[in-house]
Amino acid sequence: EVQLVESGGGLVQAGGSLRLSCAASGFNFDDYVIGWFRQAPGKPREGVSCISSSAGSTYYADSVKGRFTISSDNAKNMVYLQMTGLKPEDTAVYYCNVYATNYWGKGTLVTVSS
Repeated sequence: EVQLVESGGGLVQAGGSLRLSCAASGFNFDDYVIGWFRQAPGKPREGVSCISSSAGSTYYADSVKGRFTISSDNAKNMVYLQMTGLKPEDTAVYYCNVYATNYWGKGTLVTVSS
């Protein structure tokens, strides 16, 4: 059974940092792209970043480029999203996803106060 469990969200002031974690299980982690998405209140879900550990490649949305860093630990089946320079507009529920599948975690809430 595929499972994705996010953690690390919380309340932070603008300009602060948070590190999100995604614990993955139930599939061959190395074979898939893992993505972070987010959904702000009243807005559609949007892609934030993704990583292909086997290809050594990453992607970032323009809105987070230069502020967020995605990484993975294949030995632990973990994906991380280091977020710095947080802005109020980063406030959202952040979800981990096995890219191009319907496997999603339940999300972790990030709230950035101004």
